[in-house]
Amino acid sequence: MKLASFSRNGEQGFGAVVGDRLLDLTQAFGAQAPGLRQVLERDLLHAVRAQIDAGGLPERELDAVTFEPVIPDPGKIICVGLNYADHVQETGRQVTAHPTLFLRVPESQTGHGQPMLLPPESDALDFEGEIALIIGKGGRRVAEAEAMNHVAGYSCYNDGSIRDWQAAATQWTAGKNFAATGAFGPWMVTADAIPTDRPMRLITRLNGTMVQETTTDLLIHGFARLIAHISVFTTLYPGDVIVTGTPAGVGFKRSPPLFMKDGDEVEVEVDAIGTLRNRVTAE
Repeated sequence: MKLASFSRNGEQGFGAVVGDRLLDLTQAFGAQAPGLRQVLERDLLHAVRAQIDAGGLPERELDAVTFEPVIPDPGKIICVGLNYADHVQETGRQVTAHPTLFLRVPESQTGHGQPMLLPPESDALDFEGEIALIIGKGGRRVAEAEAMNHVAGYSCYNDGSIRDWQAAATQWTAGKNFAATGAFGPWMVTADAIPTDRPMRLITRLNGTMVQETTTDLLIHGFARLIAHISVFTTLYPGDVIVTGTPAGVGFKRSPPLFMKDGDEVEVEVDAIGTLRNRVTAE
């Protein structure tokens, strides 16, 4: 299944993407599950599938809705830095035994087709194509062998970074949390649709030109390892998001640097998921 969060006429909802149509599930679940996070919290993916199979759901055209971040209200967004060897090399860092982690806040996210904002305080907005894991089953100290059973699905993510603010201190929080710099979408592909041993190909394009390319078999710390490690120090809950790392090719390590400008279009494509597309807009 492909499940998306959206807004329409000022009201938020969620639905299933089938071809070029969106089947609106919002009214079918009502107050029980007004959004995808609540669907995951209440273990309702099986009920969602049953509703789709039963038919009769309101249909929306994809261009008639506003895509929201796949999980608009996650409890935690945990991002992984330096998780591909080529990116570690281009930054001059060293591979570490444990993943490098930082946090995003929900307000820093934007949805598919929505603007990624270039703030007036900087002209150094960088692209970072990544794959996001969406937690469906919570847990603490999850065993690596069981970790993938905790994944509800996968999505594309653009971990847009304000590089001068990121580099201004030893901690990355400021540069990673400007409003609407982290794009998340277009939808979640449920875990049952992607075999856990299937490498996924990730491509980032800026104005149609490929700037990043990798496959997930090149991750330093794989998906299961990330879940196991993160769940040691914090409990994972349904709807939490883990953003798994970007490969080489980022703009700030190019000569000259390649940053996104007002009017640019950036895409993050994952072959098993789809394409996240955003226009850069000056705030």
